[in-house]
Amino acid sequence: MIVTLSAVALFGVLTFVLIRSRYVGPAAALAVFLFGFFTADTGASTAIRSAIQALINAVSNIA
Repeated sequence: MIVTLSAVALFGVLTFVLIRSRYVGPAAALAVFLFGFFTADTGASTAIRSAIQALINAVSNIA
């Protein structure tokens, strides 16, 4: 759960910076947000969470 909150904060800050620097427009940011929101409601969310958890475990074992 801690990793999930950290990832949300990281992606939130990244989105804010990209919008602020005008690299990404508000419409594109909204589209990406809605894509993530609706993906979390599908069966793919379990596979995505498992893949991210495996990646985090692999990175932590390297260091």
